[in-house]
Amino acid sequence: MILNNLSFKAKRGRITLLLGPNGAGKSTVLKTMFGLLKVRQGAIRLDGQDITGASARDLLVKHGVAFVPQGRNLFGQLTAFENLELGGITLGMKTTRERIPEVLEFFPRVKERMHSAAASLSGGEQKQLEVGRALLLRPKVILIDEPSIGLSPIVVQDVFKLLRRLADGGTTVLMVEQNVKSALRMADEAIALESGRLVLHKRADELLADPNIERLFLGGAHAAAAATA
Repeated sequence: MILNNLSFKAKRGRITLLLGPNGAGKSTVLKTMFGLLKVRQGAIRLDGQDITGASARDLLVKHGVAFVPQGRNLFGQLTAFENLELGGITLGMKTTRERIPEVLEFFPRVKERMHSAAASLSGGEQKQLEVGRALLLRPKVILIDEPSIGLSPIVVQDVFKLLRRLADGGTTVLMVEQNVKSALRMADEAIALESGRLVLHKRADELLADPNIERLFLGGAHAAAAATA
């Protein structure tokens, strides 16, 4: 997927939701912002600083940008605690171990299973562990791709509440999510993409109330934008 003249702002302390049909370019946006895909033209800025072309490692360590990709990205044979230790490897072991209890306050169920193999955790616990690993670096920005995949509705709501809590604490959250209506209920802003282009940028509550919302997932975002213009 190629992004075409795409320009938007994700505000500090807000949850910005990326929406659109499959193949619209949503995951491409996150991967590009995290330095996994090369920017051919244009710029990515964080607090006014040009971070275009920065490596994923530098974005994480120097600029406080964390990425939680789709699916499960844990070391299954290692314990939950060991996975957290690896997440903080750039911090040094002393700092990592000091921060782990702080992170676990967000995840009481994971805290109970710290010495269990990551592969033995439920899907929801694994996703919480992944988010916790990202939080060790106290990121300014969290890029999170489809956090609800494979999770029960109750666990999805727990993850969304956590993201809301982080945003309310000043973290910028940019999220791709197909569980649209639930995500809109806790997001601040919503951006719709189609074929790599921005076709709609509205407040989340306004979009949630829009009767044309379903068109965004049937390849009709242009129609939805026109109808709400």
